[in-house]
Amino acid sequence: MKLEEAIVYLLASAGHGMRTEQIAREINARRLYTRRDKAPVTDKQVYAVIMSHPDMFVKSEGRIHLMI
Repeated sequence: MKLEEAIVYLLASAGHGMRTEQIAREINARRLYTRRDKAPVTDKQVYAVIMSHPDMFVKSEGRIHLMI
């Protein structure tokens, strides 16, 4: 699973917007995505993915929401 797919899955299952820190923490806790170097996913990585997919995600009031 790609990181953006893990974010979509997490936000869809949550049913509400989440902060990047929460998203990273849940992805790591649920082991939805594993980096090649086995390090935990960071909130900065989540933010970078979200900003590179404006067609999928929207940031509102400090929370990330699904657009799709």
